[in-house]
Amino acid sequence: MEHILFLTGRLAEPALRRVLEGLRSGQGARPFSWTVHEIGLQVAGLMTADMIRRRVVAPQADRIIVPGRCRGDMDALTSHYGLPVQRGPEELKDLPRFFSREAQPVSLDAYEVTIFAEIVDAPRLTVEGIVARAGAFAADGAGVIDLGCLPDTPFPHLEDGVRALKECGCAVSVDSLDSDELLRGGRAGADYLLSLTPDTLWIAEEVAATPVLIGRSPQDEASLWSAVETMQVRGRPFLADAILDPIPYGLLASLVRYQRLRERFPQAPILMGIGNLTELVEADTTGINAVLLGIAAELRASAILTTQVSAHARRAVREADWARRIMHAAASHQMLPKGLSDELMTVHAKHPFPDEPQEIAAIAAQVRDPNFRVQVSAEGVHVYNRDGLRLGRDPFELWPQLGLESDAAHAFYMGVELARAQIAWQLGKRHVQDQPLDWGCAVKRAPEDLRAWAAPGSTLAGT
Repeated sequence: MEHILFLTGRLAEPALRRVLEGLRSGQGARPFSWTVHEIGLQVAGLMTADMIRRRVVAPQADRIIVPGRCRGDMDALTSHYGLPVQRGPEELKDLPRFFSREAQPVSLDAYEVTIFAEIVDAPRLTVEGIVARAGAFAADGAGVIDLGCLPDTPFPHLEDGVRALKECGCAVSVDSLDSDELLRGGRAGADYLLSLTPDTLWIAEEVAATPVLIGRSPQDEASLWSAVETMQVRGRPFLADAILDPIPYGLLASLVRYQRLRERFPQAPILMGIGNLTELVEADTTGINAVLLGIAAELRASAILTTQVSAHARRAVREADWARRIMHAAASHQMLPKGLSDELMTVHAKHPFPDEPQEIAAIAAQVRDPNFRVQVSAEGVHVYNRDGLRLGRDPFELWPQLGLESDAAHAFYMGVELARAQIAWQLGKRHVQDQPLDWGCAVKRAPEDLRAWAAPGSTLAGT
């Protein structure tokens, strides 16, 4: 049985012991024995790798777990002790989830859906602008860059755009209602053409590009099926698209069309254009992408086409990338898409308030220093130090109780921290002092350190 050493501080030690004593080998966790070592530090969150190296001798253990907020190089500590040293969760009450995930790790590296990301205004961009937009899409997970042609809009640099993207290593599709533009794109080296009907299948005989097939109208399923059968007889690759209609103009009926397409052609590659949902519903797109990529996983679709036109859909490609990985893992492992990743939990947290007000009050009663701690519970924002515990739901309500009128830098720090805490309480997000709020895949994380604004001896971060 693995023996794990948990390092902690004085204030957190009793709570850590309670959590470990209540932790059972169920929930998928492997059995282990444990020891708790308080390293002579009041606040566990202030622990650093250098402090551990100085204060902890080589233990009789198989692994060391340090507090999730511990700063420093864990790899260096691993080398120093000759055994794995890793950060645990930032909150003690997340330890059961931590061990459950560890016991059943699911990789999110694999996926089956290719993302076509459309540059909808390609004719209005320069070639350089097209390449720059494509680079951003590719960085977020796009596998094919779709050049969207516009009706009655000249696109004289279409060929140059295709060739420039190919030189950058991008797969390219050309999306047009104009047969001449499709031919030009195909002859310039485009990999895909969107979209061909039974009446324009002749274009597929003129160029090597893989066509995306659609019916003469979205409701004309027979014509789409005819196009699929024609390409199958010819032995040519293709993608079939039953066209996803927006709400309330036939979404459910279009989903049924996709299902019928899959039933009629069990092995046919399917493309689903999802922009009619992400762009035309004014709602957070993370949830919409999660559901649509889940449907794509059930359909065993090969690709989706998405856009980033509306400002509220400006992260559609990145969200679709995470959604396809999560849904692929869920389908592959025959499990619900839960506990795999928090990247699509951009607005809320599953466990936003790990501590009850009475638990926070019990810890606050033990504090004997002037450093401010900020925690959030379902009741609001708690701020405490040796001078007492304050509870409020608005920074302006708490401000007069802090006594920071003469300390501008410290006041700025506490203003930022309290504003974050208020947002976390209002939305139901997890708040961790001195850390930016976690917005999942909506915001790419950047290093941040508020300690420069914290006054030594006056705030938790400043000690």
